[in-house]
Amino acid sequence: MSESRTAGLVDTVRLLAEGQVSARQVTEQTLARIEAAQPTLNAFRIVRAEASLAEADAADKLLAAGERLPLLGVPVAVKDDMDVAGEPTAFGCPGDFPAKTTDSEAVRRLRAAGAVIVGKTNTPELGQWPFTEGPAFGDTRNPWDPGRTPGGSSGGSAAAVAAGIVPAALGSDGAGSVRIPAAWTHLVGIKPQRGRISTWPDAESFNGITVNGTLARTVADAALLLDAAGGQHAGDLHRPAAIDAVAAAGREPRRLRIALSFRMPFTATPKQLDPEVRAAVERLAGRLEALGHDVVPADPHYGQIGLAFVPRATAGVRQWAARVPDPALLDPRTRDAVRLGGVLGGGPLRAARRAEAVLQRRVGEIFGRFDVVLTPTTATPPPRIGAMTRLNGMRTGQAMIAACPYAWTWNVLGWPAVNVPAGFTPDGLPLGAQLLGPADSEPLLISLAAQLEADQRWFEQWPTLASEDAASV
Repeated sequence: MSESRTAGLVDTVRLLAEGQVSARQVTEQTLARIEAAQPTLNAFRIVRAEASLAEADAADKLLAAGERLPLLGVPVAVKDDMDVAGEPTAFGCPGDFPAKTTDSEAVRRLRAAGAVIVGKTNTPELGQWPFTEGPAFGDTRNPWDPGRTPGGSSGGSAAAVAAGIVPAALGSDGAGSVRIPAAWTHLVGIKPQRGRISTWPDAESFNGITVNGTLARTVADAALLLDAAGGQHAGDLHRPAAIDAVAAAGREPRRLRIALSFRMPFTATPKQLDPEVRAAVERLAGRLEALGHDVVPADPHYGQIGLAFVPRATAGVRQWAARVPDPALLDPRTRDAVRLGGVLGGGPLRAARRAEAVLQRRVGEIFGRFDVVLTPTTATPPPRIGAMTRLNGMRTGQAMIAACPYAWTWNVLGWPAVNVPAGFTPDGLPLGAQLLGPADSEPLLISLAAQLEADQRWFEQWPTLASEDAASV
């Protein structure tokens, strides 16, 4: 088999357990792929070459002794907002950050499942933008078209998975930051229920709007990583009951009523749905009907949900920026957000938190009539590299909302969402659609995504920067 791209997470686990490959072989191949792709894609901020090989050797000893763990010996990547012992957590920022002494809870759970952590992936400053570019690390590029962004803020994780460098990766999602890059790189991206994957050492992240999630080429791979990383730390504020995502990926959903919605939440800024995106989502809705589901046009009642998002987001930026060694190095737009977070971090933040229950009842009304809501993930195909990098704060915000008006509402609500590939533009740029559900609906969304995947077989398509040969481990 070719060594130019990885097998999936589930397949790699099987090959390792059967002894067809060793963890060291798999990790060496992954490191070689990172080295080969880094000059073009720039997906990684930190590559843990020596440490990951040592972890692989330890996994091989366990495999030889008959030990079996969910991810034993499998290389995965994590976004650079997650602590990995011995490595800095810069979260896209410039500066000299100290190495962390302990793993974040999500990384600890990955290690407990046997995973080999090969590196930390790029993200824009404090995860604020739907592109992954910045002076601290350069431009991260899309494997489907290196002139385009893979999205953000989990753009490095998405690029690494889409190019076949690693079988799956963790990202985080505070306004679509898993789902947007998944849409723009032809991946499955699961944004789980708030608290499903711990954000510890933060009891909650960005005042509860940000959660950790998974990116993979298949639903089964994304579900396996979700189960492996899932669970809470004793200090977490949000503690949803456990689910079995892997089991959900393996079963057919019942016949569902699905609301097809193209309405964008009110933002007082110009935005318009690209006709190619609309056509792709409508085509996917047609496939869901062919699979036996009832798909009906209907829109959630979003109201003024944006008023509950901005204080939580900007106050979160301010809180995280306090950890930066040299705030003067931050992007001027970040410093503007820090100042706004100071203004909104008192009464407006408390009001935003109180509004969540009202918003959940208002938006959740639709789930008295439907099981799932289907929307575009983004309003546009992936923008060109640099399209938003040099804009001022106001124009960046307007450009972000115009490109990505659909995802952020579910962060305010704290509910699950899954991006699924929705095809391509005539120029070959990936597009995505969201499956949205109420609280604790990951099993339903995952089973529906798996059914759609069996019909669409999107995992058979690879970008030009991944080899056309058969996949390897």
